[in-house]
Amino acid sequence: MKFKLTIVALIAFQVTFSQNFKFGKVSKEEIAQKGHPTDPAANAAILYREYKTHFEYSSEDGFYYETEVFERIKIYSKEGYDNANFSIKVYKGSGGSHESFSGLKAYTYHLNGGKIEKIKLKSDGVFKEEAHKYLDLMKFTMPSLVEGCVIEYKYTLKSPYKSSIEPYRFQEEIPVNELVFDFRVPEYLNYKTHQKGNLNYKINRDGKDRTMEFKYLQKAVLNGGGSDKTITNNVTFIENIYKVNLHNVPAVKREAFAGNLRNYLASLKFELAYTKYPGAPIKSYATDWSFVTYSIYESPSFGGELDKVNYFKDDIDNLLSGVSNENDKMGLIYNFVKTKMTWNGYVGKYTSQGVKSAYKNGVGNTAEINLMLTAMFRYARLNTNPILVSTKNNGIPAFATRNGFNYVISGVETTNGVYLFDATNKKLQPNILDPEVMNWQGRLIRNDGSSAWVPLIPNKPSVKNTMISAEITSDLELKGNLKERITDHYALAAREEYLNVSEDDIRKSLEKDKLETELSNIELKDLENVSKPLSISYDFESFNLVEEISGKLYFSPMLFLGEKGNPFKLEERDYPVDFGFPKKVRAIINIVIPEEYTIETLPESTSFSFGDNDAVFRYKISQISNKVQLSLEFAINQPLISPSDYKNLKGFYQLMVEKQNEKVVLIKS
Repeated sequence: MKFKLTIVALIAFQVTFSQNFKFGKVSKEEIAQKGHPTDPAANAAILYREYKTHFEYSSEDGFYYETEVFERIKIYSKEGYDNANFSIKVYKGSGGSHESFSGLKAYTYHLNGGKIEKIKLKSDGVFKEEAHKYLDLMKFTMPSLVEGCVIEYKYTLKSPYKSSIEPYRFQEEIPVNELVFDFRVPEYLNYKTHQKGNLNYKINRDGKDRTMEFKYLQKAVLNGGGSDKTITNNVTFIENIYKVNLHNVPAVKREAFAGNLRNYLASLKFELAYTKYPGAPIKSYATDWSFVTYSIYESPSFGGELDKVNYFKDDIDNLLSGVSNENDKMGLIYNFVKTKMTWNGYVGKYTSQGVKSAYKNGVGNTAEINLMLTAMFRYARLNTNPILVSTKNNGIPAFATRNGFNYVISGVETTNGVYLFDATNKKLQPNILDPEVMNWQGRLIRNDGSSAWVPLIPNKPSVKNTMISAEITSDLELKGNLKERITDHYALAAREEYLNVSEDDIRKSLEKDKLETELSNIELKDLENVSKPLSISYDFESFNLVEEISGKLYFSPMLFLGEKGNPFKLEERDYPVDFGFPKKVRAIINIVIPEEYTIETLPESTSFSFGDNDAVFRYKISQISNKVQLSLEFAINQPLISPSDYKNLKGFYQLMVEKQNEKVVLIKS
């Protein structure tokens, strides 16, 4: 027992060795540390993260807040260099108000001859990038990175947007050794707190008196002549304090089918519920989704754009001349907008230049293109409304807030359900959204002010059908032909990869992960016709799929199609498995064996499932004369699997991988 206690004490010492968490006070021990004491696989760690937010007052903005951020990071290996890239959001308002980013100081620390050397981030290493009209990104990468270095930076963000404070993140994909959070707000501003993630932590709440100096200008006409006066008052109020102190926060380990992992990291969000100033009535802010969606719809840059029709009226009248079928109208208008408009890369739920200018220029942001599409659908007397969406990068909107949405698509309500349209990507089809946009559900807003949640994940599976005819040659090569037909999201992914790509690059991409296999006579049919399934065919020649051992031949009837290993490796997983969309994979494989051989062993046919048929695997194999025939089906019917079902899903995949890697054994006749 003493030995165990000694080990624990040594680990604790390694974590806390003479650390001084003041900016610039990096120690030799921190730089010399070779690996993280509790997570040896970590390629980097946050040694210290500090958020300090407090409110000040100005006559222009009223109350505004300032957040001071300080972070110190240890880089253990080259794989951890990505943790030295930073992008800070700085929002801009339409009325001249904006956030400001200031006070950036950043250094990289090395050991050089036993002495600490620090390299300063220079001003020419900081860049401002406009993400869209209302958002800039301040970007910087730390200089002189080497394995073992320590980096630290600090800055201040000043913001007048007290009703839309960005979440404070407490957890990452690397360990966080120490975290200090301090949020101080005047009693006049009442915030709700929302904790996200699986990390249990306590928010310590307190309050104390604070005296603040308020200044305002009193005009001369109000005080009986003379000059204007600056009036100064000292006001004492209660400042509410929220504190969080965390130690040794474990990393969230990224694994296959994670979706946007940031949706599941521990964070704390402050939502302004109401303001109550002395002598003024209570002013409530967003409290439910109906209010949020209605307020967005009422914006001139959103709902106001849907009433404009004159700019496209003549074009749509000509397009729909003689057309009465609703589906035909939808298809014609959707393809017209995709052809006419080009997305400028800006994401947003509000227009920037307006739909009329965007239409004239042929270029627009997401709101301009999809609100324009919605207006055209409505003009064609289709029951159409905009649908607010939060992209995966923006996170899942867990509570009612305008910032919960950052994207808009169009929805046509029919007797068969809601058809979803996004005209920003020319490769999309009705009901086929970009994976980044397909984030749980969106909020449909009708023109009568009502709204409803709409699922964004399709019920219909994307299908991949494969047929292979092959033979084992006398020199133990496998030659054959593959024909594949893929639909919906499978086809979208292939078109994203192969459109406008050289034939040689397509061949290299198709050969990837097929071991020693060469492809020829590659043909892609309907690559540009997104309304049809994509067909792929090619001849192949594989050199290492057949193995000879002691006169017997061994090969997998899956050839190069099988899973190489189980993608799920964690013992436990605290976030869902996100397959993205329902999918079905079917394959029929026929393999002719050499005449001088007979089949000694075939894998057994089997079928099994996970959950309530959430995932299904069927494997049927038989011998027909001198031919091995395999019929395979794999389906994911429920694309989002909860963490509580992770172990069972992992077991399902393990059985499937093992079956796919079983061998056929041939012996000489």
